[in-house]
Amino acid sequence: MSPRRKERNGVGVDSGPERARTGRLRATERAFEYWMLAYRRTWRGTAVSTFLMPVLFLAALGLGLGSFVDTGPGRAALGGQTYLTFIAPGLLAATAMQTAALESSYPVMGAWKWFKSYYAMLATPLRPVDVLVGHLLFVGFRVLTTCLVYLVVISAFGAVRSPWGVLTVVAGLLTGLAVAAPTFALATIADRDTVLSIYFRLAILPMFLFSGAFFPVEQLPALVRLVAYATPLWHGVEMARMFAYGIPEPGRIVLGVGYLCTWVGAGTWWAAHAFRRRLFV
Repeated sequence: MSPRRKERNGVGVDSGPERARTGRLRATERAFEYWMLAYRRTWRGTAVSTFLMPVLFLAALGLGLGSFVDTGPGRAALGGQTYLTFIAPGLLAATAMQTAALESSYPVMGAWKWFKSYYAMLATPLRPVDVLVGHLLFVGFRVLTTCLVYLVVISAFGAVRSPWGVLTVVAGLLTGLAVAAPTFALATIADRDTVLSIYFRLAILPMFLFSGAFFPVEQLPALVRLVAYATPLWHGVEMARMFAYGIPEPGRIVLGVGYLCTWVGAGTWWAAHAFRRRLFV
C-alpha cells in the first residue's frame, strides 16, 4: 500500500520518507520561485550593469593600467602573465563575492524587517530551512549568471587561455556562496541597517581590495598576507586563475574547494540557527 499523501497550499506532505523528501524539495523550490518571480520584474535594471561593469573594469585596469605594468618590472611578479590576463579571473571571483554579499544582505534584512516576506512565507507549510535554502539558491543563481557574463567578456578580451577557463564560473560560484551564507546570518541577527554598512566597509571592501584580485598578495606585509590567505575570496581568485591559465594544480584545487565548502556549510548552519532564533526566541 502506498503512503498517504496530502496537499497543503500546493506543497506535498507525504507519510513515506522518500515522498517526504520530495515534499521538502518542492517546498524549497516554492521559496526559490518566489525570488525568481520578484526578479523577473527587476532584472532589466541589473542586466546593463552586469555586462557593462566587466567591460569597463577590463578596459580601464587591464588595458589602461596594464599598459604600464606590462612594460615595467612589475610583470615578473605576475608570473610572466600580462596584467589583463592576471586581473581578469581575479575580477570574476571578486565580483561574484560582491554580488553575493549584496544579494544576501539588504534583501534578507528587508524580508525580515521592512517587507515581512519571510513571515508571509512561514505562514504557509514552508519551514524556516525551506525559506533559507530557497533564497540562498536564488543568490547562487544571481552569482552564476554574473560569472557567466564575466566569462564571456574576459574571453572576448583574450584573457582565457584554456578550455579549463570554463571552470572559473565554478570557482566564482563557490566563492559567492561562501560569502553569502554567513551574510544571511548577519543580516538576520542585525537590528539596524548600519550593521550592514559597517560590514561592507570593514569586511567586504577590504576583502575585495586585498585578496589578490588586483595584485599578488605576496606584496603585502606578512600579517596582512596571512589575513588575506584566510579569506574565501583569496582561494576563489587562486582557483579562477589556475583555470583561466590552463594550469590547474589538483592539490591546491582540492584545498580551495574544501575551504570554500567549509564556509558554505558553516555559514548555512549559522544562518539556519539565526532564522530559528529570530522566529521562536
